Amino acid sequence: MSALPYWRLSSYYFFHFAFIGAFSPYFGLYLKSLSFSAWDIGLVMSQMQLMRMFAPYLWGALADRQSRRTPIIRLAAAISLVSFVAFFFTTSLGGLLAAMAMLAFFWSAALPLVETQTFDHLRDDPARYSRIRVWGSIGFIVAVMAVGAWLEYRPISHLLWMLLATQIGIMVCALRVPEAKAHSSSTMPAPSLAAILRQTRVRALLAACFAMSAAHGAYYVFYSIHLAGHGYSTSLVGGLWSLGVIAEIGVFMIMAPLLRRFSLRVILLTCFAAAALRFVMIGWGVDSLAIIFVAQLLHALTFGAHHAAAIAAINRWFPGRAQGRGQALYSSLSFGAGGLFGALISGWSWDSLGAGISFSIGSVFALLGFLLVYAGVRGEAGAGEAVSESRA
Repeated sequence: MSALPYWRLSSYYFFHFAFIGAFSPYFGLYLKSLSFSAWDIGLVMSQMQLMRMFAPYLWGALADRQSRRTPIIRLAAAISLVSFVAFFFTTSLGGLLAAMAMLAFFWSAALPLVETQTFDHLRDDPARYSRIRVWGSIGFIVAVMAVGAWLEYRPISHLLWMLLATQIGIMVCALRVPEAKAHSSSTMPAPSLAAILRQTRVRALLAACFAMSAAHGAYYVFYSIHLAGHGYSTSLVGGLWSLGVIAEIGVFMIMAPLLRRFSLRVILLTCFAAAALRFVMIGWGVDSLAIIFVAQLLHALTFGAHHAAAIAAINRWFPGRAQGRGQALYSSLSFGAGGLFGALISGWSWDSLGAGISFSIGSVFALLGFLLVYAGVRGEAGAGEAVSESRA
């Protein structure tokens, strides 16, 4: 494993998710400080998901065609950094929508390519993915805690400078991400994407991933606003976000043996059941710190275990030169289309139906995902074992 560029890959994950840690919990509060309505906030935030519907697939298809990913990763990081500067010069709804769309189009392109690059470097030991990915979770925690503490004493407008710092970090790390050596499969004709998508398990998993991201819609847009409205301090809000990611780290550290011991179907069903419970707890139990505490621990399943299992399965089911498109398709349909749908639904329901109903809608999406996995993903080996077989 001496040839594995562990720290160069890990550092990219660190800064990519540090940006999310500074952005997701607090940017909604920044928009609220500009006196935007819940619908306007949901609309601006949803640009991230909107661009993730198609941008990753476009870039992934280009990377698969050229059999090179690193130049695209670096280009995306550079334009994302330039795009973010626009936030310093506009507070209008139209200006923020345009800036967010430009940022999201390029920023969302890079991670699926980095994910594929990471698995290519890990081709002899893919179970170690979680030990690289865990640095993304650490970056998230560092950012969410640092920003939360800073904003206790500084105006919310200072958030833009902290987000800019993470964008610079992404740019520096993108320059150091190494291209993986070509495999024998990369020189073969690309598998038919249509043939892959005709598999029942593939369609069921992608639809379920859409549902899981939709289930998180209210969480990613309004969770901080929800807590702040019930008297939680900025530091405590940041601490609760961090708690969820700490739980996620714990799962990542033990994910390799879990993926070998349990079937993909069992892991996914457990994750969707946990999500259905979690969002009901957040929506109706916000006045109890103990309930919110337990709900955040369930992030280990609703994101950590779910993502690790799903991305390993995609890596297996989209072999060879289809991997870039497979990871991009997963990102587009789940974090993109699913996240967009969930964000817009929650933006509509928040003012008209209230927080409790908005989060309960998320639980309904989770139950839908449970049914999709139950009916469509059958007879699969553990995801870790499956990935090892695909790389043998």
